[in-house]
Formats: sequence, structure tokens, C-alpha cells
Amino acid sequence: MNNTILAIDIGSTKISAVIANVNHKVQILGHGVSVSQGIKKGTISNIELASKSIKSAVNDAKRVSGTNVSNAIVTISNTYAKSINSSGIVNLPNNEITIKEINRVMQTALYNAKIPNEYRVIHVLPYNFIVDEQEFVEDPFGMNATRLEVNVNIILIQKSSLSNLKKAVRSTGIEIDSIVLGGYASAISSITDEGKNHGAVIIDMGGQTSNLVIYADNSIRYHDFLGVGSNHITNDLSMALHTPQQVAESIKINYINMLEISNETIKVPIIGDKNNKKEVSLDMVYNVVFARVEETLMILAKSIEKSNLLNQTNFVIILTGGMAKLKGIRELAQSIFNGLAVRLAQPHDIEGLFNELKDPAYSAVIGLLLYKAGHHTPYEIDCNQQLLHTKEEYKESLLDIKLPTSHDEQIDKQFEIELIDRISQLTSDEETEFEDLSSLESKKGRFKKILNWAKELF
Repeated sequence: MNNTILAIDIGSTKISAVIANVNHKVQILGHGVSVSQGIKKGTISNIELASKSIKSAVNDAKRVSGTNVSNAIVTISNTYAKSINSSGIVNLPNNEITIKEINRVMQTALYNAKIPNEYRVIHVLPYNFIVDEQEFVEDPFGMNATRLEVNVNIILIQKSSLSNLKKAVRSTGIEIDSIVLGGYASAISSITDEGKNHGAVIIDMGGQTSNLVIYADNSIRYHDFLGVGSNHITNDLSMALHTPQQVAESIKINYINMLEISNETIKVPIIGDKNNKKEVSLDMVYNVVFARVEETLMILAKSIEKSNLLNQTNFVIILTGGMAKLKGIRELAQSIFNGLAVRLAQPHDIEGLFNELKDPAYSAVIGLLLYKAGHHTPYEIDCNQQLLHTKEEYKESLLDIKLPTSHDEQIDKQFEIELIDRISQLTSDEETEFEDLSSLESKKGRFKKILNWAKELF
């Protein structure tokens, strides 16, 4: 059965809304885009204007898809995000690692973290599972062990930013189901299996901001934010040429190649003088654009170096976002990022993907859909404090249940609650097992009474 999902990417220059059916795979039904208002460098600066922009994009997506969705998964900017590391450890009395134990150890790591009062957790991402002192276990599920440890990266968002985002979205009549860091969403739609195995740096260069995420050890390990994007190039050109913004944008897209310097000239209109145009040299235009792009990439390179994570040469740099469309930017980036391989993000093969959504500028909103389809990290505690995973629900056999040996009333009571909860979930295939268990002579006293009572009840 398909779940209809509304994904909203709230950017500084545009709002993207996509409606899709999601059930392990993604089938896009409709989308809408509007110009951002009331949003500066990724944060809400005017709730009313931002709400109008969000509503416009969502209404277009509803009209195209022919659906009426009232809940959404939404991005939040890296602008005021920070991350901290923490760890947790649990003993395994049953000597087996199930989803329950993985959840318990991750919740322990979250409990152990020192979260500042003004921040809220939106992602808890494990990057190192340790099973009986064996480090970097890729997937501990199903293993036999006596102890499980985990190291996690916890991503935090300022409560005020989160509150303003929720107000802007709810003002449109949409309730938020999940919130995902924008850079994380872009990473999900951009990273390949090769990047997951060897490590990747995803740089999402938008209109007013650039988000950086480093994926290593099968998880997000580092993120950063830079308040510079492709609109700054347009602004630089507009000021240097004394020409309107829309003209500068057209020149940037159609005439500039980071690998070539042209000696040609073009005529551009002058601000405040509609009747006259002036000739400008494309090499001068190139120098303006090159200076801004080089500066941006060099700042990002320093951030990557600061992470201390790129101790391997097989990391790949993935460029996405609107600025990644500049001709020759991949080659320029490769010369700046210490010879690391650089590639442009490629769209995922998604059913019904509109041509315009194949643009790198829509990587974050596509990432939201993939997140709902299970393409998040293998295990994750989300913004609702729920464990996300792709495993089939683990059902413990009733015959494997171990009776408590303690005479502690509190422990016995907890066991009683868990047992009754388990019995309430019995399937028809387990009825025989239940009959066998309840008739065992060894199951006496309080345990047998619980079984008999539960049998009558359920």
C-alpha cells in the first residue's frame, strides 16, 4: 500500500514542494515551485511572507498531482545547526542484538549527551557500532554478544529557528511529520554506493547559502554552512556592470565557462537608462565570476580540512545545487580540493521524475522523498525521537522468553508488562506456540497465571 507524501524544501531563493507515492520506491505525482519570500540565508525572517511562498508551491503540487495532502516532511537549513558526539553502552542479557537493543544503545547515547537548552535534537546518527570490543561493525543486527556500544553524531537545531519554521508551515494548514537537515537531504539524493563505501563530501551550493556534509563510516560525520551562494555572483556582476539583476543572471548562465576566457564583447543594458546599452568584455565578466567562485570553494576546502575526516585519498567531492550548473566548476573545484575526485550530482532513477526536477537545484526535495523511502542511515533516531531502520520488525519467540530470576517486585512487574504486550501481538501462526508454552509444566506460579489470563483476554 502506497503512502502519499508531501516533501517541502524551504530554500533562500525558492520553495520546492513535491507530492509522491512512497513505499520503498518513489513515484512522483506532482510538484510546485515558488519564489522564496521572508527567508534570508536559510532562516525565516518574516513568517507571513514565508507562509505565502510555501502555500503557493504546495497548492501547485496539489493541483498537478490531484491529491490533497495535509502532512509534510520538511527541510531545515544548516544555518543554525550544530553537532556533538556522544556514546552509549548496554549489556545484552539475552546475548543477541535485536532492534530493541540497537534502539536502547542509541537512546542511551542520546541520554548521555549534553544538549544545550536552546537546541533541539533532529538527528542521532551512529557511525561506530562496537560489539564485544570489535569496532566499526557495519550492522550489529542479529549478532550474538554480551555488550553493545555505539558512537553517534547528534545534529541539533536552535529551538527558535525550529519554532519559526513550524509556524510558517502550519500557517498554510500543513502539519509537519518530520524535519530533516537540508544538507543531509541533499546528501541522500546525491551520494552513490561508492560514496557510501569510501566516503563523500556533498556540497549543496544554493542561491544564498552553501551547505557542506561529510559522509563517512556509513553516516553523516560533519556538516557546515556558508552564507554564500550563486546569487552573490549575480550581485557582483550586477554591480560591476551596472546592469539589472536579471541581465546579470542571464550572462552568468549563458556566457561564462570557468575553463575559458573569451575576448568577445557583449552589449548590456544600464540601470536607470533603458535607451542605451554599453559594451562589456567577457574576460572582465569572467574575472568577476571566477573570483567569487574561487573564494567560495577555497572557504569550503578549509572547512573540509578542519573536519579532520579526510585522511583517505578515495573520498569523492559531490557538487549539487543551482551553483553547480556553472560550466567548468567541476574542474575548478578539483584543482582547489587537493586533487580529490569531484563529480556533479546525478539524479536518482525515480518513477515520474519531471525533467525540471532532475536539476541539481532540487536535490534536497528529492532527498526528502528518498528519506521517507528508507534511504536514511541504516539506523537513526529522528526528530520525533523514534528509531528509523529498514529491518523487518523483530518478533521474539515466546518459547525464547526467559523468566526473571530476581525477587525484585519492580523487575517482576516490568517483565509482566512486557510479556502481556508481547502476547497481545500474537499472530495466528503463533497460536500453536502459545498453546505449547502455556501448557508447559515448568511454567508455574505467576507466569502461568499471566499466560492463562492473557489467553482468555486475547
